[in-house]
Amino acid sequence: PLPALLQVAALERQIFDFLGYQWAPILANFLHIMAVILGIFGTIQYRSRYLMMYAVWLVLWVGWNAFIICFYLEVGRLSQDRDFIMTFNTSLHRSWWMENGPGCLVTPVLNSALAPEDHHVITVSGCLLDYQYIEVVSSATQIFLALFGFVYACYVSKVFLEEEDSFDFIGGFDSYGYQAPQKTSHLQLQPLYT
Repeated sequence: PLPALLQVAALERQIFDFLGYQWAPILANFLHIMAVILGIFGTIQYRSRYLMMYAVWLVLWVGWNAFIICFYLEVGRLSQDRDFIMTFNTSLHRSWWMENGPGCLVTPVLNSALAPEDHHVITVSGCLLDYQYIEVVSSATQIFLALFGFVYACYVSKVFLEEEDSFDFIGGFDSYGYQAPQKTSHLQLQPLYT
């Protein structure tokens, strides 16, 4: 259930980042989806290396989501008005939630000198929850799920490694009390003539 929940949360995030043309999060979400798939594969195939790789990725994922939280809350020198990190400085697009948040009323500003030729200026008002907080909640949810995923990956990887260590590869099944069948004296080999 947890890997499926992680996958659904990552897909939801990917969809809204695509709608907002947020290229850096799209790339990060794509890598996260691939890591979740490898983590699921590692669980199904009993591959602890894939689970360890998944756990390492989750540490990076927590760091990325912490950065997104800091970016939208404008912690330190980060500024949404000045920095276009999320779009790799290729466009002026913002979060999809900015214009489409719950209760938001978008009003275009006509004949604005602030807008470049290919863009328009809008005012957004009446939002029940500002888009920054929606992005922060989304990233906080990703961090929360990633922490559970990290614990899950470490635990399952440990179980798989213990199972590998408990099998006696050299001695066969001797450690489990298995005895090979003994030769019986009443069995005689007869030559076969053709």
